[in-house]
Amino acid sequence: MGRIIAVANQKGGVGKTTTAVNLAASLAATRRRVLLIDIDPQSNATTGSGIDKRKLSTTMADVLLGEAALAEIVQTLDFNQASFDIAPTSGDLTTAEVRLVTELGREHRLKKALEPVVDSYDYIFIDCPPALNLLTVNALSAADGVLIPMQCEYYALEGLSALTETIQRIRETVNPRLRIEGILRTLYDPRSNLTSDVSGQLIMHFKDQVYRTVIPRNVRLAEAPSHGAPVLIYDRASRGALAYLALAGEVLRREQAAAPAAAAS
Repeated sequence: MGRIIAVANQKGGVGKTTTAVNLAASLAATRRRVLLIDIDPQSNATTGSGIDKRKLSTTMADVLLGEAALAEIVQTLDFNQASFDIAPTSGDLTTAEVRLVTELGREHRLKKALEPVVDSYDYIFIDCPPALNLLTVNALSAADGVLIPMQCEYYALEGLSALTETIQRIRETVNPRLRIEGILRTLYDPRSNLTSDVSGQLIMHFKDQVYRTVIPRNVRLAEAPSHGAPVLIYDRASRGALAYLALAGEVLRREQAAAPAAAAS
């Protein structure tokens, strides 16, 4: 069964979509079967993967409204040795969210949509909106874990506190298996005293939940979406590409380390 990971942070501009796309590609490069689901109405994961959202006839909006099966909208992105599947979206997801508010079982729509396909993948990543809204709740209700990208700044720490409280509420009410998969430090500048200070606080409070890998500020990483490809394809030798390959390795090692404990329980 595939591991379902929501990539979430209610604060925008922290590298959430960048992480979802590039971690998906990096794990695909290790021959893992990967699906990326875009439930952010901004559709950045869709366009950043080279899909023209204006040409989509069915999207995640149709899936959440029960008007299409997830398998019907999935597209395979042919990135040579880093190919993965994507369930794209467009701006109509905003309208879908409004319609969902009055629907029964609205917070479980994504979970039910995933059930027929989850065994076909090793990893399923959900790129969430930068808000704690119904779409994000759907992702958290369906996920096994939450990967939280964040910048090392004080406002980000306040946002992290709100997100961890939301995760706890979801765990207590609709998804008891949900946990923090890991906290990823993004746009990392080791020359900054503030970065070092906040990074130290993160490690002190969250300990092993903080990934050792950090994602640096990198021009090639920022340029890749405009070329419709993960940075691994755009510039494999760049610092950004190497960082996400390192993160993929860390994700795999964590899973391998957790497997014996899970089997014992």
